[in-house]
This record gives sequence, C-alpha cells and structure tokens, in this order.
Amino acid sequence: MTGWEVQPERLAESNADLVRLLYDEIAAAPQQRITFARFMQQALGHPEQGYYSTTTARPGYEGDFLTAPETHPIFGWALARQVAECWDRLGRPADFTVRECGAGSGTLALAILQGLDREFPLVLASLRYELEDISSERGAAVAAALRAEQPNLPVYGASAGPITGLVIANELLDALPVHRLVVQGGELRERWVCWRDGWFADEVGPLSDPALAQSVAGLPLEEGQALEVSPAVATWAAELPQRLERGYAILIDYGDAAADLYDPQRGTEGTVRTYVQHEVGDDPYRRVGLQDLTAHVDFTAVERAAVDSDPQRALCSLGLISQAFFFAGLAIQELLLQVQQDATTTEDYLPARNAVLTLLDPGTLGSFRVLGLARNAEVTPPLKGFSFTL
Repeated sequence: MTGWEVQPERLAESNADLVRLLYDEIAAAPQQRITFARFMQQALGHPEQGYYSTTTARPGYEGDFLTAPETHPIFGWALARQVAECWDRLGRPADFTVRECGAGSGTLALAILQGLDREFPLVLASLRYELEDISSERGAAVAAALRAEQPNLPVYGASAGPITGLVIANELLDALPVHRLVVQGGELRERWVCWRDGWFADEVGPLSDPALAQSVAGLPLEEGQALEVSPAVATWAAELPQRLERGYAILIDYGDAAADLYDPQRGTEGTVRTYVQHEVGDDPYRRVGLQDLTAHVDFTAVERAAVDSDPQRALCSLGLISQAFFFAGLAIQELLLQVQQDATTTEDYLPARNAVLTLLDPGTLGSFRVLGLARNAEVTPPLKGFSFTL
C-alpha cells in the first residue's frame, strides 16, 4: 500500500474518520489485510466511530431498521408472561432481576414492564430490570433517561456479577462479528478485507485460525459456498454463567441450527446483510460506519458453548423453537383479543393485529429462532414459551 488513495464517492457516504482508522490498520497489518470479523467489530463497535457507538437513532421507524419490539408493545407484553413464569419457577424471589443484553433505547424494557404492570404486579414489585448495552455507561444513561420520564420504573444499568432471574438477548447475537469463509478447492478458506483500488475489498486466503472450521466440520458444504462463523457469538454464550447464577436465558434472533443454516439448498451466498433507512443490502463496504451489519446466528454453536462451558457453571438447554411457536405458547392471541376489547377505535387495534400476524408469520418474524437455557432452575415441565416444538 503506497499512500492514502480513496474513492471519493465511497468516502462521502461513509464515516470518513472510521474509514481512515481501518485503512491505517490494514496498512500496518503484516500482510496488509484484516479479518472481516475485525472490520465488522470496528464498523459497529468502535468506541467513538462505530455505528452503535454514536448517538444517532438506529432502531425504530425513524432509524435504519425495526426490531420486533418496535413493531408494537404487544411483543413485550407477551414476553412479560414468560418473565412472570420464570419468577414463579424460581420460587418467587423477593429480589428478581431481568438483565436485557443489547438493550438499546429501552423499547423492549418499557413494554415488558408495562406488561407486568397489566397482568403481574407482584412480579413487578420484586423486579430489578437491568439494561446492558455496548458500554456500561450507555446502558446506565438509557436507564436514567427512562426513570426521568417515569420515576417509578425499576430500571437500571447492568450491575456487576451474576443474577438470579432472567437474561434476555433480542437481536443481539446477529450483530456480533463474524468471519467470512468460502469453500475453495475443496477446503475452507477465509475472505479477508484488504484495500484495493482506493477502497475495501475481499481477498481470499488461509484461515486466520484453524479452529474456525470446527463449527461446520462434517457438514456437506459445496464448492464456492460462502458462509460465516462467529467465535464472538460462542464466546458470549460461554460467558453466560458469569451473568446468571440461577434462572433462565432467552435468546431471540434470526438464524438456525448449524445443519440447516449451512445447508447449500438454502443458498450459497452467505448471510451478511446491511440495513440503512429500512433498506436491505449485501455490500458491507458501503456506508462504512453508517449502516448496520448482521449475519444469521448458528444456534448450534451458541447452545454448545453455553452447555459445554465450565461444568461447575454450565447451563442446560430448553430447546430451540421458532418465534411463532414461542409466542403461541405465551398465548399472544389472547393478548390481542384483550387489545381488541379495550380499543376505542379500529386504529387502536390494527397496529397490534398487524404486529401479531407478523410475529406469527413463518415467512417473516415468525421464522426467528428462540433458544432457551437454564441454570440451577426447573426445566420440566417446559416453560410456556417452549411448550410447542418445531
């Protein structure tokens, strides 16, 4: 690399400071390339320039994408039913904590608290709701802002140490860094990020770590197939016991079990996607630092990491289920009927109806997966959200 040469039109639509940081890192690397996982980590999570580190609104109708809680509070109201059952299963502790990882603006937290207030006031009286975000300062700031609007809310930044209660992660794991791989010449190779012709580009080379192949070992991959693996997701799952002393974890995201996720019949182009102004794309090198980057989650790797962690602290699996079945088990249709009965106009009811149809539709949000985990807690009979099977 000889000097800073850049495509001006690409730079104009990106975070120029972040582009320069990444360029300098690539230029300083031994082979003048970095892994896509490093690129994604910096693009999303750089403490000053990353997509999630700025104060710009990301989720929501005015942002770049909608998560399920933004569609309507009924998502959180239904999830509140699962929160209440977990509290009951744990013996109705006087100190019960829900820690939401990747809490963002607190939209889901508000809906869950509202749902508890509507149906389970005893749970609410015992509850401490913690917001864990990209930084502890950010989670605490969001919690303080919510309490400023509603002083009685039991919402706080995340505390240190494990909790007794419930860990929730909704659409968090899909944003953790992934390595992009490709089957070439019958073996797995890695798609690195280099600087070519004034911008970021792919460069195929050997795996940065031979262990990357373990997630897909034995699966029938095809020549030319592109795929992603995420040690960061596995690490996050293996650290769950550090968050949970006794209770449950519910992880909601788009993805699948490894055998299905990496099945060539589902496509061979990989799952990295971009989101900006509610438009979906597949070029991670556009709008660097100004667009969301995601990849489908390998729930087999998540489950393995959580269950096979330190045997003294390991979790057990409650199973992997579709989001449609999860909310059916929580009787979300019954909640919708209540909304209909309480609505004063059709306009009050239709948003909830449309949200429920989307959450239950296997062609849209209903296809998301929900993984349940438990530690030092009852697992039989199944929690209501896991009472159906795929």
